[in-house]
Amino acid sequence: MQFKHVTLDFDGSVAILKLDHQEVMNAVSIDMLGGLAEALDAIDDKRDEVRCLVITGAGRAFCTGANLQGRNQQQKPGRSNAGAALETAFHPFLRRLRKLHCPIVTAVNGPAAGAGMSFALMGDLILCARSSYFLQAFRRIGLVPDCGSTWLLPRLIGKARSVELSLLGERLPAEKALEWGLVNRVYDDGALMEETMKMAHDLANGPTVALSLIRKLYWDSPENTLEDQLNLEFESQRIAGRAEDFKEGVTAFLEKRPAKFKGK
Repeated sequence: MQFKHVTLDFDGSVAILKLDHQEVMNAVSIDMLGGLAEALDAIDDKRDEVRCLVITGAGRAFCTGANLQGRNQQQKPGRSNAGAALETAFHPFLRRLRKLHCPIVTAVNGPAAGAGMSFALMGDLILCARSSYFLQAFRRIGLVPDCGSTWLLPRLIGKARSVELSLLGERLPAEKALEWGLVNRVYDDGALMEETMKMAHDLANGPTVALSLIRKLYWDSPENTLEDQLNLEFESQRIAGRAEDFKEGVTAFLEKRPAKFKGK
């Protein structure tokens, strides 16, 4: 399926969403954000079939941040609202990813800068090509980090490293990101998508009711007290325990065979 600067394909129960505006290294425009919204609508329409989402980039980049081409460079200081598109376009996309019904795997195939870095970090599992890198590029154009990066980064790598990335604007290579605990795996460039799809199908064939609840537990955890989190675990376990997959998982364990989960 083709949307504006976005493609969406399905491989069984895995949806593959690809940022695809290679002329600008997949920089994000309002048109692309509209295409992303339409792609998520299409995934919602197949909610019962789609059990894992892969997000990656076309060509040699994952996403190089906001597309600055075509902006009026003659705007007077104090007259422009550089954050206007955040609440109307960027934030709705990020919120929809957080609330998605299935696990998300991001395959970072090249540079992930600015908003593109935030998009990559929305993955429940973040896989990188060895040549890829991350960049908090905002300071290079006199802006502050956005798209949730000041919330995500301190929780993933701590304040000191987050501030360093944002104030200095230096590249963070994939291998260093792995060392810091920012990403999950690093693969040779040619192996990235093969390994990504293996992982995505493993997730899609799993107990996706429970997997969806797991991702919600970890998303909500930083905002909760221990008591809040204990209550959320209790409610989540009750929901998971009512699913058919729980019965199948226990039965398969007792019968010493692989479970055949249906995501129900």
